Amino acid sequence: MKVTFWGATGTVTGSMHELQVNGKRLLLDCGLYQGRRQQAYERNANFPFAASRVDAVLLSHAHIDHSGNLPTLGKNGFSGPIYTTAATADLCRSMLPDSAYLQEKDALFLAKRHHRRKLVDPAAEDGVVPPLYSTADAERVLPLFHPVPHYQETEVAPGVTYRTCDAGHMLGSTAMVVEAQNSRGPVRLAFSGDVGRPGLPIIRDPDPLPQADYLILESTYGDRLHKDVGTVSDKLADIVNRTAARGGRLIVPAFAVGRTQQLVLLLHELIDANRIPSIPIFVDSPLAVNVTEAFRAHTEHFDEETRRYLLEGADPFGFARLRYIRDVAESKALNDLRGPCLVISASGMCEGGRILHHLRNNLEDPRNTILITGFQAQNTLGRKIAEKQPEVPIFGEPMRLRAEVAKLNELSGHADQHELLAWMKPFARGLKRVFLVHGEPAQSAALARAIQNQYDLEVAIPTRGEIADLA
Repeated sequence: MKVTFWGATGTVTGSMHELQVNGKRLLLDCGLYQGRRQQAYERNANFPFAASRVDAVLLSHAHIDHSGNLPTLGKNGFSGPIYTTAATADLCRSMLPDSAYLQEKDALFLAKRHHRRKLVDPAAEDGVVPPLYSTADAERVLPLFHPVPHYQETEVAPGVTYRTCDAGHMLGSTAMVVEAQNSRGPVRLAFSGDVGRPGLPIIRDPDPLPQADYLILESTYGDRLHKDVGTVSDKLADIVNRTAARGGRLIVPAFAVGRTQQLVLLLHELIDANRIPSIPIFVDSPLAVNVTEAFRAHTEHFDEETRRYLLEGADPFGFARLRYIRDVAESKALNDLRGPCLVISASGMCEGGRILHHLRNNLEDPRNTILITGFQAQNTLGRKIAEKQPEVPIFGEPMRLRAEVAKLNELSGHADQHELLAWMKPFARGLKRVFLVHGEPAQSAALARAIQNQYDLEVAIPTRGEIADLA
């Protein structure tokens, strides 16, 4: 068994690891690399292997940095099964075509802008990047999804089985163990996907994995500790109240999957408790609307608190002051509203979609607040806003950041250092080596030291293209 680390090495995006076992080639995830536009396009468009020679994909969850390059894989010749949970498959049925649509719209917008620039300056550089794949390409990979329930052992190649458990990161997310037989007995490789946090709204807490010989572990927050999830309602209420008091708007970039639903549930609870003013609240994302329907269809992944809403006949994702927006004209009309309001829109890292238009219209008004609710990768617009850079580029145009920037890290779907160490404790003794991925260098290095100190394990931080031979 050999594993080559192609994505999420030294960064948190583009998760993809190539597993060669028993003469077959499997991919653990096939995510979009996100960052500088041209660099991201080159990385995503060109696989370092022949896509047609990939036999199957084992997909940990639906977030675009884990699933978003599947259409490119299919476009380049992949036709094998994609093993994942039913909830992840349903989410991808909305998310992958939406990813293609956003790429097509952004490319069209950039082309129009470049055309206008060329009229003024014929020597202007061409900043247009074509879409990686079309909506049709995205639709073509959807029949390849092969839903597998948690905990069920499934043969994914001759002599190779895989089994998953709930990673507690988002709806349908998995951690997995791939087991293969060789002449000296079984070899078991665990892959964490993204590990969630105990106590997050809506979804169940992460399960421990069964025993394994090797572990590929995410390290997004490997150098820090989160604040208590229990404080998040107080903090959100404070942010909403002070923004409304100055007559401002609250603009919330949020992942359409998971984060949006968490925020809606928390706002529902705050309104029911009369802890925030009764301002209009909008979820402006066709994808988030579709995803919320997938959440309603997969209540088997809900925690007990969220199930209580259902038992009482209530909708955890719907209340009087909330309105879901699909139509483009309705989205544009939000700019004409007067008075305080709250707009949740994708994408979560501000790299595409309607959030860019809301930021462009609200970023320079000091009455407003931009609320960052999740991890922002290097070189993304979301990271620049989170760092409170005085000037940020939107659609290539510099804008002054005058709005308040607030952060709500308590909702992070990624376990912190202590939570990761606790998650691996039940199976740590049997591990021969741990590989840290999905983290920036400082985060991975800090987690490596913590694992070595607590469990006395060999820890590697692979670079892109590095190969590990798992005996």
